[in-house]
Amino acid sequence: MHFLLSLFLEICNEEAKGGLFDFNATLPLMSLQFIALTIALNILFYKPVGYILDEREEYIRNSLTTASASLLKADELTQKYEYDLAESRKRAQKIIKTSQDEAQLLVSDQIKRAQLDTESLLNNAYDQLSIQKEQALKTLESQVDILSDQIKAKLLDY
Repeated sequence: MHFLLSLFLEICNEEAKGGLFDFNATLPLMSLQFIALTIALNILFYKPVGYILDEREEYIRNSLTTASASLLKADELTQKYEYDLAESRKRAQKIIKTSQDEAQLLVSDQIKRAQLDTESLLNNAYDQLSIQKEQALKTLESQVDILSDQIKAKLLDY
């Protein structure tokens, strides 16, 4: 190590010859610095960044796998719920139709009963009116007979 330092100092003290490619101690020293810097950057920067990028890629891959599995499950559930909803709508339509038919039957039965009741009431009223008419005619006849007798008696008395 001491040797390299003395060699470096000796080289630094010499005058630069000024050539384009001087092969002196500077070239190996620069190459060592480059290698040392490459190793240092690799250890301190590239490996941790590469590790983080690999972790991130793995996380993204796992997230995409999980998301696709969740999407498939959501699609299956959506299809199941849509099928169940369609079946529920069909059952509801059947129940509504059955209820409407039953209501229609009830209404028609009540209308028939109301018509029969109305006919019965009309017949009873007609019978009552007929009876009252006959009674009124009998009463009127008797009163007409009485009045005609009274008129006759008055006409004959004079």
